[in-house]
Amino acid sequence: MQAAPVRATAIPSFTTALRAVESLLMSSGQRTARRNAWTSVLEDRRRAKDRVEAQRVLEEALATRSS
Repeated sequence: MQAAPVRATAIPSFTTALRAVESLLMSSGQRTARRNAWTSVLEDRRRAKDRVEAQRVLEEALATRSS
């Protein structure tokens, strides 16, 4: 007697499950708008971090020059 083949199905990650629920609840346009908004938030955070770094470098340069 031969054993039945075992099927291994991967359990979806939380992100994958969340995207599946999102796709059921929202239309395509809403999903795109939401992702675009999140991309904008991430880009704004990156720019803010760059501004803080530039300010720090300028302040160090002025302090070095004054000494």
